[in-house]
Amino acid sequence: HDLQWKGAGPTPYSRRGDGRAALGPVLREYLVSEAMHALGLPATRALSAVTTGERVLRDNGPLPGGVLIRVAASHIRIGTFEFFAARGDLDGVRALADYAIARHYPQLRDDPDRYFALFEAVAERQSSLVARWMQVGFIHGVMNTDNMTVSGETIDFGPCAFMDEYDPATVYSFIDRRGRYAYGNQPGILQWNLARLAETLLPLIDADEGQAIERATASLQGVSARFDRHWLAGFQRKLGLSVHEDGDRALMTDLLAIMHAEAADFTNTFRALADVAADDDALPGPFVAWTHRWRARLAREPGGVASCIATMQRTNPAYVPRNHRIEECIEAAVQDGDFGPFHTLHGVLGRPFQSQPDLDHYRRPPQP
Repeated sequence: HDLQWKGAGPTPYSRRGDGRAALGPVLREYLVSEAMHALGLPATRALSAVTTGERVLRDNGPLPGGVLIRVAASHIRIGTFEFFAARGDLDGVRALADYAIARHYPQLRDDPDRYFALFEAVAERQSSLVARWMQVGFIHGVMNTDNMTVSGETIDFGPCAFMDEYDPATVYSFIDRRGRYAYGNQPGILQWNLARLAETLLPLIDADEGQAIERATASLQGVSARFDRHWLAGFQRKLGLSVHEDGDRALMTDLLAIMHAEAADFTNTFRALADVAADDDALPGPFVAWTHRWRARLAREPGGVASCIATMQRTNPAYVPRNHRIEECIEAAVQDGDFGPFHTLHGVLGRPFQSQPDLDHYRRPPQP
């Protein structure tokens, strides 16, 4: 594992920044990264958050400083490969690729075609990761090549959030004015980022540039199918389904269309499915006809409805780190030095699939 002191001061990559971190973003990354881990998604971990006693100057004035100690399988990103490729340093790209293979994909070490195999392995892991983000309503916010690891871990929880009401156009980054990194655009950005990785590896894939481009292009054209396979399998589990039928995709997309039209809460809607699977009650209003279709589909599941309910309860969380709750924790810590709300929310998010009746207010979406 790698450790990183995030916010400890200037580094060779700080550009004109001070390399410091305010306490608020440190607490945000701690909560969201640990919540992602509890949800079962690959993510960097937060070892500790430390106050520094310094004041950090930002647009909204001086703020208390903090340092996050972050743990990762490695901090190698697509952008790391771009760093060497942009300088024409092929030996650097090769050394980095060999290191990444040895560290994350050792089964490829003796493969004579190992650099192309590395690309395909990274494409598979990142396709799975982004599909799993979509399944919990996660929006990265700044999904650029410097925030996508070759290990397939979620990294850098700055302007990110878990969606409240379902809308594919939802954006959670004040710098993303055109919605490049919106929830529904994440699969396309996945493919764009992988194309940048492929560009850095072309000289290693084949000495014949034309042949290298042809092979990389064919692989890139398969990324959407990789993603789609993971997306469909994950959303089938969210509906309690364990075997595939041809109508499952339509069942899923029709539910999402109703959720969008009704501005339904993403997390709470899926969690509610387990509650109505075995009784005569339907989800309200426009969901009634869909509920009847879904129950008829559950009746064809080999394990029975009880097994479907168990799958949904393991797959659909009751608690996610909603942005308004994180902001409450940050405000209490920064303004009042009170870390009680932080510790309470951290405890709730550590058990996202368990019913916690005394803490159900953490399930509520923000009020208008």
